[in-house]
Amino acid sequence: MAREIIATDKAPGAIGPYSQGVRAGSFCFFSGQLGLDPATGQLADGVRAQAEQVMKNIEALCKAAGASLDQIVKTTIFLKDMADFAVVNEVYGSYFKGDKPARSTVAVAGLPKGGLVEIECVVAF
Repeated sequence: MAREIIATDKAPGAIGPYSQGVRAGSFCFFSGQLGLDPATGQLADGVRAQAEQVMKNIEALCKAAGASLDQIVKTTIFLKDMADFAVVNEVYGSYFKGDKPARSTVAVAGLPKGGLVEIECVVAF
């Protein structure tokens, strides 16, 4: 199966040995997005702002792949603190109209760069 690397400067570049996204067949797998501003490389301030930036980064990756948020079929949310669930859920939910993707949410001991929230997703074409 052929693979296509998805990359855009409208989302933060990889901070390790991985791609922003990989399209394989009729699916695109996006690496976890932190609340990093792609222009500055800095984390947004606070969990709400980071969640907003994460969703903007995911939206930019979808656009780079020729897709939209409506084509996301699965997400995984990683939270530094499960107490932030309601805030992240509110921001996340505001980006999806109609049917929502399948989703898992887990608390983690830490995230890269001290992030508070990270979201990865799968898009279907």
